[in-house]
Amino acid sequence: MVTPPFPRVVPMGDRALVIEFGDCADPVLSSHIAALAQRLRTSPPAGVLDIVPTYTTLALHYDPARVEDGDSPYDALAGQVEAWLRAEPPESTVQGRSIEIPVCYGGEFGEDLEALAERHGLRQEDVVRLHSEARYHVHMLGFVPGFAYLGGLDARLATPRRDSPRPKVPAGSVAIGGTQTGIFPLETPGGWHLIGRTPLRLFTPGAEPPCLLNAGDSVRFAPISAGRFASLAREHA
Repeated sequence: MVTPPFPRVVPMGDRALVIEFGDCADPVLSSHIAALAQRLRTSPPAGVLDIVPTYTTLALHYDPARVEDGDSPYDALAGQVEAWLRAEPPESTVQGRSIEIPVCYGGEFGEDLEALAERHGLRQEDVVRLHSEARYHVHMLGFVPGFAYLGGLDARLATPRRDSPRPKVPAGSVAIGGTQTGIFPLETPGGWHLIGRTPLRLFTPGAEPPCLLNAGDSVRFAPISAGRFASLAREHA
């Protein structure tokens, strides 16, 4: 069977369609998808309720009763989307922001830092240096509101997830899971390795935008002391 070229539009149940742009995560591709999502949000097709960019796809969730007439709600919306894609410049990418995230590494803020360093034959300060020197790309948000999946982790720090997830990970925790790093915006369960914590709020309901990070942004981590953490935490309380 011949696989049709990208992008391609496929159904996801009876209330969503997915635009597939590729099968391999890449910063340029995810930035392109984020740009398309931004454009669609400014003038969404009739009936579209939510637009969700991911590593390689863009999902459109819709109300079938509100989609313009056609052979079926899906066919009508898919036809609009395909026409829109043909008119879009293929090289378009989002102009993301560059954001610095202060992090207090280790100790009570990153209880897995010592074990992760030992696992890779590194000193704790080496882990901090490697983690904070890299520039990360926000591929997508998921898991919980405001959780950004960050690509660009130094391969020397890549670590499989914990065998036993923690039932509670503190909000602001900076962690490593596989080949990615991320920041827990809320207190939730989690199986990533905790190496530090930021005093910044990653998700603020009611704010516009509610998430500090969004697809297409770039991130750098800046090491701070426990005292500086306490000061910033008061400012962002």
